[in-house]
Amino acid sequence: MKSILIIGMGKFGHHLCQNLVDLGNEVMIVDTNQAVMDDLIPFVTSAKIGDCTSPDVLKSLGVGNFDICFVCIGTNFQSSLEITSQLKEMGAKYVVSKANRDIHAKFLLRNGADEVIYPDRDIAEKAAMKFSANHVFDYIELTPEYSIFEIPTIPAWHGKTIMEVNCRAKYHINIIGIKAEGKTDLLPGPDYVFDKNVHLMVLGHNQDVDRLLKKIKN
Repeated sequence: MKSILIIGMGKFGHHLCQNLVDLGNEVMIVDTNQAVMDDLIPFVTSAKIGDCTSPDVLKSLGVGNFDICFVCIGTNFQSSLEITSQLKEMGAKYVVSKANRDIHAKFLLRNGADEVIYPDRDIAEKAAMKFSANHVFDYIELTPEYSIFEIPTIPAWHGKTIMEVNCRAKYHINIIGIKAEGKTDLLPGPDYVFDKNVHLMVLGHNQDVDRLLKKIKN
């Protein structure tokens, strides 16, 4: 469990808060508009109305007591930049700021952000991969070269074990999970027998996975 501050309760801040609370974290939320926080107030540790570009407002939050401070302001970059900078000056341990453009990210990182996230860009990239590649049900990019893919079982593997297929040596991928009926069994053993009715969670170089997917007929 972590202590987390979220500044800016737009759509992204809202979803972020809900997920962090569901994972058991203590969350404080801040926005200039109470209406956007009303539905979250019963679930968060605390909520405050205030303009965080004001140093006095930020000081009142005790930013140094939080494990992570999120700056989720997407419509006013100047405010996001000012808040990010002041958070670090006031002793925030780790600041994560939301960016919409690369140039924004560069300024945020130069002015105190420990990490920058691009929710819109990341969702767009994930959707592009999922819907342009055949047989990809889900996709998580780890680096520009390596990703985790959810794919169907390769037909030639049906009835064979992971050891018999020898995925790592022959295809340069690792089977890290088996997904069936909405549940995922992580790190299956070498004796697992491939079933045509399950999805595989595979980790590998994007080009290696692409070559593997070509073995599945459309």
